Amino acid sequence: MVIIGLAGGIGTGKSSVSRILEELGSVVLDADKFGHEVYLPNTDGLREVVAAFGEDVLLSSGEVDRRALGSKVFGNPEAMGKLNAIAWPRIRQKLEDGIKEHISAGTQVVVLDAAVLIEAGWTDAADQVWVVTAPEAQVIQRIQTRNNITEEQVRARMGSQMSTEERVKHADVVVDNDGNLDDLRRKVESLWKDHIASNGVVGRNND
Repeated sequence: MVIIGLAGGIGTGKSSVSRILEELGSVVLDADKFGHEVYLPNTDGLREVVAAFGEDVLLSSGEVDRRALGSKVFGNPEAMGKLNAIAWPRIRQKLEDGIKEHISAGTQVVVLDAAVLIEAGWTDAADQVWVVTAPEAQVIQRIQTRNNITEEQVRARMGSQMSTEERVKHADVVVDNDGNLDDLRRKVESLWKDHIASNGVVGRNND
């Protein structure tokens, strides 16, 4: 089995690359989805979040109010570090459980889709680290269009993340998303051919 660790900053198109890799035959383990599961009602993760940040991060339904929680940690490195210390080990465990499950199932390619793959120190779980990049102007335009926020707000979010240059230092494969979706698909298919199919790996299992 080949495990691809897929990372990329906000607005680079990492999710699009993940979908293309899935279409090519890989199984995707979504760290963001696992992150949501960490805060489900009646979980230890949720109890720790409330203990650390207060009851006001909860909705009336008992679920985490992600906007309220975000307002407490965004732009506050100490608070963000506290939240990451709660979430990251639990997400890592879910990723490891998923890998074991797919090893047993005979899956040939697994993608760990994780924006914080490098920051969280999860690269050791991957055989190849793929980093998605995009020109800054395109990133800003994508996020403004998608989230309906100002350029200043976009730049603040970008500034809170690891820089593209630092991510690329950890990459075995760089996916430069500087065109449209068709261009991106062609690039990913070419990279798949060079780094996955050339090793005799075709995706999923042969059943």
